[in-house]
Amino acid sequence: MTAPLGKPQRQHRIARLLETHAVTSQARLVELLADDGVHATQATVSRDLDELGAVKVRLPGGESVYAVPELAFDHVVPEDHLRRVFSDWVVEVAWSSNLVVLRTPPGSAHVVGSALDRAGLREVVGTVAGDDTVLVVVAEHAGGADMANRLAALAGLDRSIDREDSV
Repeated sequence: MTAPLGKPQRQHRIARLLETHAVTSQARLVELLADDGVHATQATVSRDLDELGAVKVRLPGGESVYAVPELAFDHVVPEDHLRRVFSDWVVEVAWSSNLVVLRTPPGSAHVVGSALDRAGLREVVGTVAGDDTVLVVVAEHAGGADMANRLAALAGLDRSIDREDSV
């Protein structure tokens, strides 16, 4: 028996399957995952498709299949997606000066960093993701405290971050 895949690994498999198979339904995707040794329910697959941004596209013969569009460099992630990623993965927020530190479960920082990079927040100069930590560099005029509070709110960590919480 194999260990169950985590959400990021399962979603990666789903994206690969959509690239290599004409998947017309969520039920078919569940079958393909099962053939690949991955147990997932239709509800889980539905959420995964939504989070991956999968859409149905019509093939030349008229059949509709799922596809994950490539993100353009300047693609802006909707705030709803950013909120979903943050609420799933961010467990702690701290700040110092114009830096914000986001803590995630091990192996998850890249998911948060990527979503933040694609969000197009003008106040964010850039991010650096490690294994369980994302360093967010905030423009000096915006300030780390305000950005930390904004990101904490997206994560559902609804307490105000003040100087006592800074790193």
